[in-house]
Amino acid sequence: MSDDIEQNLPHDEAQDAAVAAYWATARKRAGLNRLDVVVGQQAIGAVQPPAWSFGSDPAEADSLLGLVLAGRKTATSSAAAPYPVRGESVPAPGDLSIILDGAGRPRALIVTTAIEVVPYAAVDAAHAAAEGEGDLSLEHWRAVHAPFFAGELAEVGLTFDEDSEVVLERFRLLDPKRHSHEADEREPVTT
Repeated sequence: MSDDIEQNLPHDEAQDAAVAAYWATARKRAGLNRLDVVVGQQAIGAVQPPAWSFGSDPAEADSLLGLVLAGRKTATSSAAAPYPVRGESVPAPGDLSIILDGAGRPRALIVTTAIEVVPYAAVDAAHAAAEGEGDLSLEHWRAVHAPFFAGELAEVGLTFDEDSEVVLERFRLLDPKRHSHEADEREPVTT
């Protein structure tokens, strides 16, 4: 698999409506509005989060989404330098995202649980395995991500090397909930 970076797929009004409808349902299923009656609407559930897909093409988006839905993929990474150039903020713990499939349909709601910005050379085997791709090894992760980060940095006029900073993002699937033999006893997400 190739790199997992937020890629916006082409969309239209129908997709926007589908994302809004998904958000209305998913936030309830994820328990983001449980405290609204008691303390008022929580900020985390008030604003529709961005919708994006993993990967660089529809097939990859579907494949990586499948890993998320199966619980195998709980992390992603991106080059740090393009964020300020594009006027974007680095993800932060508590950020929500709606994940689209390769056809641009909303399929999952995730929450960022941890962010770490490190030099590419400092990415460890635990993060590589959490990305859930290939054989889960750091070697596979490096072979797939080095060319991706090089291309991502080239788009903003920068070059890639072992010291280039990367954003390591951990996340948790909120919707759809993974089914197990035991009930999901996790607390609702609040900030």
